[in-house]
Amino acid sequence: MPGRSRRQYIKLEVISGQNLRVPSGRIPAGICVSIDVNSWRRWKSSIKVLSSEQSVVWGDTVTVSSHASPALSLEIRACYELGRRLGSGEIIGKLQISWDTLLGHGDEPFDLSFSPVYGVHPSLTLKTAVVNAYDNQNSQLSGSLVECKIARDTDAGHAHLAKYVMSNTVSQLKHAMQRFQLVLDQCRVGHLDRAAALTNLAWARRIGYINNDLQDIDTAISLFRDAFALRPQCHPDHALSLCNLTNALTWRHDRKGTAGDIREAARLYHELLPLCPEGTFLRNIVMDECSDLSIDASDENIQLRRVVLELCPLGHQLRPRALDKLSWALHLRFEQHGNIDDIDMSIQLRREAVSLCPEGHDGYDDYLNNLAVSLKSRFDHQGKPDDLDEAISLHEEALRLRPVGHKSCDSSLNNLGGALVTRFQTRKDIDDITRAVDLRREALMLCPPGHPYRDRTLNNLALALQKRYEELDVSEDLNEAIDWYRESLRLKRLDDPERHIALHNLSSALCSRFTQTQENEDVKKAITLCQESLAALSLLHPDRYFSYMRLQEAYMSRYRILHDPADLSLTIEHFRLASRHPTQGFPQRIIEAYNWTFAAEEYGHDSALEAYTTFFELLDGHLATRSLPTSRREAAAAFSDISRLPVDAALCAIRSTNLRQAVELVEQGRGQQWSLVSRLRTPVEDLVSANPTLAQKYLELSKRISDATQSSAAITDRATADGAATEYRRLTRQWEAAVAEIRDLRAFSRFLLPPLYEDLQAAARHGPVIILIASKYSCSAIIVPTSGDPHHVSLSVTLPDLNTLKDRFSRAIREAFHMSRVESRTDLIVLSRIIWEEIMLPIVNVLEHVLKLERLSRIWLCPTAAFTSIPLHAAHPFKTNPDRSKEPCLEDLYICSYTPTLSALVRSRQLMKKRVPPSFVAIGQGQPGEGKGKALLAVDSELELVDKLVPATVNRSTISGDAATRAGALEALEQNTWVHLACHGKQDRTQPYNSHFVMRDEYLTLLDIMEKDIPRAEFAFLSACHTAVGDEKTPDEVIHLAAGLQFSGFKSVIGTLWEVDDSVAKHVVKAFYENMFEDGVMDCTKAAWALNRATHAVKKTVPLEQRMVFIHIGV
Repeated sequence: MPGRSRRQYIKLEVISGQNLRVPSGRIPAGICVSIDVNSWRRWKSSIKVLSSEQSVVWGDTVTVSSHASPALSLEIRACYELGRRLGSGEIIGKLQISWDTLLGHGDEPFDLSFSPVYGVHPSLTLKTAVVNAYDNQNSQLSGSLVECKIARDTDAGHAHLAKYVMSNTVSQLKHAMQRFQLVLDQCRVGHLDRAAALTNLAWARRIGYINNDLQDIDTAISLFRDAFALRPQCHPDHALSLCNLTNALTWRHDRKGTAGDIREAARLYHELLPLCPEGTFLRNIVMDECSDLSIDASDENIQLRRVVLELCPLGHQLRPRALDKLSWALHLRFEQHGNIDDIDMSIQLRREAVSLCPEGHDGYDDYLNNLAVSLKSRFDHQGKPDDLDEAISLHEEALRLRPVGHKSCDSSLNNLGGALVTRFQTRKDIDDITRAVDLRREALMLCPPGHPYRDRTLNNLALALQKRYEELDVSEDLNEAIDWYRESLRLKRLDDPERHIALHNLSSALCSRFTQTQENEDVKKAITLCQESLAALSLLHPDRYFSYMRLQEAYMSRYRILHDPADLSLTIEHFRLASRHPTQGFPQRIIEAYNWTFAAEEYGHDSALEAYTTFFELLDGHLATRSLPTSRREAAAAFSDISRLPVDAALCAIRSTNLRQAVELVEQGRGQQWSLVSRLRTPVEDLVSANPTLAQKYLELSKRISDATQSSAAITDRATADGAATEYRRLTRQWEAAVAEIRDLRAFSRFLLPPLYEDLQAAARHGPVIILIASKYSCSAIIVPTSGDPHHVSLSVTLPDLNTLKDRFSRAIREAFHMSRVESRTDLIVLSRIIWEEIMLPIVNVLEHVLKLERLSRIWLCPTAAFTSIPLHAAHPFKTNPDRSKEPCLEDLYICSYTPTLSALVRSRQLMKKRVPPSFVAIGQGQPGEGKGKALLAVDSELELVDKLVPATVNRSTISGDAATRAGALEALEQNTWVHLACHGKQDRTQPYNSHFVMRDEYLTLLDIMEKDIPRAEFAFLSACHTAVGDEKTPDEVIHLAAGLQFSGFKSVIGTLWEVDDSVAKHVVKAFYENMFEDGVMDCTKAAWALNRATHAVKKTVPLEQRMVFIHIGV
């Protein structure tokens, strides 16, 4: 019509939205935009899921008429349902804008900003264009402005809840809950909107609870559960309902500490995470909630942490945090159950977290600290010194990054102090404990009254003071420690998970003061506190060990004062409980078992033998966790003075007139290094016949463990070493399971168990074995005969006498080495006479008069402790009878051999079944490399001599000069059954596994030899120095070169006790081989006889010390 303005249409494209924060704080299912087209029509965009950056991309368009209204009304709404919607959702932003403003941007996209939410302006990116009427897209115009009542009430409820959150006005919360309750009342069971109505009311109640305006969270959780039940897995809002329920459970746990809630929440989060697409706001929220979820040791929590970590691949910004959270959960489970795999994995994860965060990265100091904490925990459990040293180094670095003023400075001071206390307990460096006390005093200054960690810091300072008192005996330290312990305990809640620590620590300090003052109230209180700490712990909690230990200390201290037998019985019972507590680490339990043996011996308690047996079992288990022989020896040497226990145990059994058990105990306690390794080389011919499949399984696992041991020897990286240790333990568990299967077979019930006397007696098949026992209580010998019960021989010599004799012998040998051949060895003669009169003569009397042993019969000497350093075979009366005849010496009476243990001799005899045509190799190195010793001028002539004496029918070879390398010698050892070795030999007394033969290029070490399994080898003559003498720290382990060759497969070995003069040794060598091969037969069982004859033959040409030096070991 003329005069009427033409109708204008505008095409509006809603491209995207940014900074879309929800006022109520609820997690939206999605975001939409609505536009009022006219007074009765509203256009709504599609609902899009909010991204992790709190943005949305739509790309939706609508065409509207500018004549419908003077301005355009836009709303951004949070929608809480992706499926059927109840109401329009919660308003994030609302705006009216004129058409002219909209069209003023031309064809270019532009941003439209809304009022701020939490200080940030939501915005939309739009694009407009004028179009003709025929472009009208009425299909996009939908939704009546006249909503139904439940929708209006729902929207009103959202508005009230948003106002409550923004203004903290409780009346708004009440209005919101009333509106949501009205809607729920109308959405009865079966109503399509019931799940949405339940969720809205639950959210209002949850927010009110979090803000402390409502006291009830249970109702909200019940509502969330009902809503979740109505949204099965296929429902579009299933994931959001699951998230709502899980979040509420987490809140209830945080407020009420309900263990069931955190386990259920962890299980539900585990289910929820895979349902949250990467890059969504829901995924971010759930990941954050998972990270913030209270860490506990439940399997559900750990599994959840594993899922979170899987969702954070390498390069993901949350990976360090996910690693740390999982590591804490594993650490806690380790503390509660003592599974070493958990702490190993915790350390592995924490190493990765540290590696992913360079210094300066947010959280780097936390990751350093946490790695140090786990390393110290593993040290406490396993006793590896490297773990403690690394923990201290990391704590030092963390403290450097946390100066005074840093929120975690007090924590680092405490942790470093704790690690130093632990190192002080193992190494006794006063500087460590002094610094630990200073650090913890500084930490306490940073934790004034009211500080949340003051109770823990007080306990830590008290512990450092108590440990200093125990070393320096300053009573002021002890009294101050008791005061701080009491204050710490006063501050701890009754449900504090660490309260038991404060209880048994205070108990220990009171017990110490009772010992000092004999005030009965102190020890009574100490016992009560420990009993209370036990009541707070589950039966398998690792810390029950400490409560048992403290109770033992309390009862023992009271028994020493009051002498009540009931206290001694309780002491022993708690020794038993502590040493056998399965979830505590081996080192602590070993110490407790050791103390048990000491107490039982001191007070004559009949549990002494049980204590010794427990100790040996625990030490064996502890050493078996170490893959390398060197680390096993270090682990054993860490327990001071334990080398005496095998002989003390045997003597205890002797006092109980149980000689068979004495033999078993001394065997079980000695040579553990060899027995652990030899398990993997146990002959299984009988098992192959009985169950070939199981035998093959056992052999394969034994080889895999052996391979793992050898490969781990070259590892220097700590993380790689940790991984290798974990793999070694995994293989060991499989191996132990196979051994258990074997023991289920009737004929193999004692497979690889400590041998019984009947098994050990096989060592005496060809002559009695004499075990010489040197204990601080007394010295004895046990003779194991070919058949029947063992015989006990009491000796008048004492342990101090033996130590003096050992020192005198060492001095006499050194002096004799500088004498001429014709000079009299007066000191050696005197000492040989002492050995005869005080040690060997009483034994010979039993051999002659009780066992009726014929002259020149074989006997085997098995010395222990101090006896291992004395040449027992050289016992000689040096006495002339009235008829001018010479009184016979030991080697005139019997053919003497040595054996490290009875089991070693039994094993060598078993391997004698595998005989092959002999081959002989002579290896000599008289010209070692620079700095490896002087030239040995007689070596080449010795090799020529040996070559001439070996029967011509035998395949023989010689390796010397440049060919006598480490690799060449090893190959020769493997390929020949008989070996003669002439070179420098050196026993490393600090690390006996590094004892070696000197080759042209590198040392041929004991470890090199041990790695070889040569079951068909027969005989070795070691014409080198120090090849049959062990180290001083662990003499009963008999770790020397001759024993290494015997272990590798050589059944018969000639070794040396001290330095050999190569210019005179060849006389012994010549006489030995002349006797050995006099009949042209290669029989290694003749070696002891041949050596006996040789030393007699060279009396006039070889001085006494060079005749004594050679000994025979083996069959």
